[in-house]
Amino acid sequence: MLEGSILQKLEAAHRHSKRPIQYGVYYKNTLVSLCHALEDHILTDDSTPLVITAFQQGKWYLQEAQRYADIAQKSCQIAIMASPDAGFAEHPTSQLPNVNLVGLESADPVAQEWHLIIIAPAYTAMVICQELSEADYGTTGVPASDVERKFYGLWTFEAELVKETAELAISHIGQYNPELAQKLKAHKDAIQPCLATPEDLSAVVSQVVDYLQTGQVNISVPTATRHQALDRNLVSNEIQAFLRMAQIIDATDITNPMAAAEVVALAETIGQLLDLPAWQMKRLRLAALLHRIDPLQRAQSILSPGTSTRYQEDAPSCPLTCPLVPGAQVLRTMPQLRAIAQIITHQSEWWDGTGEPAGLAGDEIPLESRIMALVADFQWRLNQKKTSQLSREEIFAQALEECRQLQSYRFDPKLVDTLALLVMGLQQGLDVALVTPKVSASMWLLNSRLESESKTGEQIRSYGK
Repeated sequence: MLEGSILQKLEAAHRHSKRPIQYGVYYKNTLVSLCHALEDHILTDDSTPLVITAFQQGKWYLQEAQRYADIAQKSCQIAIMASPDAGFAEHPTSQLPNVNLVGLESADPVAQEWHLIIIAPAYTAMVICQELSEADYGTTGVPASDVERKFYGLWTFEAELVKETAELAISHIGQYNPELAQKLKAHKDAIQPCLATPEDLSAVVSQVVDYLQTGQVNISVPTATRHQALDRNLVSNEIQAFLRMAQIIDATDITNPMAAAEVVALAETIGQLLDLPAWQMKRLRLAALLHRIDPLQRAQSILSPGTSTRYQEDAPSCPLTCPLVPGAQVLRTMPQLRAIAQIITHQSEWWDGTGEPAGLAGDEIPLESRIMALVADFQWRLNQKKTSQLSREEIFAQALEECRQLQSYRFDPKLVDTLALLVMGLQQGLDVALVTPKVSASMWLLNSRLESESKTGEQIRSYGK
């Protein structure tokens, strides 16, 4: 990272923190899709955000200047950083009262960065990246095709990280225009963004995925291999959008913020005890990471109890097409996640057929959905008891007993027996490590090989300590 750049300052601030930032590499076409989606959400939202951007060169701003005229009508203030190329300041958009240009010096490291920072009352979002240097490209050299240019950085909805980055950007702007920096700081301080709701994020994420899916239109690249690399970068970021949404949902639940990570650990261990194949384990893991996207229990079924339909292109053992319910449909925008949408939809089915949304019974319910229902409930019970005076062994025993009382009508009795084996191991000191995916490297979730893209954090066995 270039010394003195906004990205470098952000990285340095978190280098030794408990939550170091995870970065990824993005092709230009991926960044264009991401930024256009986030910008267009401003046009459909009524929250009048503060927007801070960096375009590298004035010519890139000129390509987007008309868009920013529309964005300015929906924003309280816009600050645009770029090197002052010919025509940079003359465009009509630049004359709008709430649009401010900051001409960067050629030696300024921020002139090599690409930023979009949005702070609104209802949500926050940002893309912050730095273009790879010639040395970074190595022996392959700088790509001849513009869409193959690569950038290193991240994008996120995380409010605290977005606000911190905005402060760094405003401080940098202050070196050029102290008065503008004070104005931007006042706007930032006046906006108190709350944690985005699932409903708010669902709209943003749907738009991001839609733009990423169409971001490869009219791309001209030299080789099929490189085209495949661009496609994979887009797909990876589509998955990232959903994972980031799931992270925010967990963060909003201050009583159970580790739900996804703990459900993943429990589900994977159950899958191992059942000797599930690798493809099914991977699908189970992704479903567990995303299992809290929208509370599906609210959904009304459009299928009659016990009925099902076939979706032939989905993987084996997942024959059910999920009904049109809110939480799953945002996932179904990606063909690769249709099976995951089905798993998540049917996790609210009951073994006796009285659940929702389709009233499926017994083995009609996908196996992964049955596992998810049981381990999510078990994790919730563990979390409810963790502040009690019970020992860890007693916590596990009580949570298991409560699940046993629901077997044969809510939960698959065979899976409850498998859970009992897991609890026995936990009571005897079995370590079940929490797994947090590297969101910026999410293609491992779809690859045919299981890759080690995880880190070990707290462990479930800590309950009762």
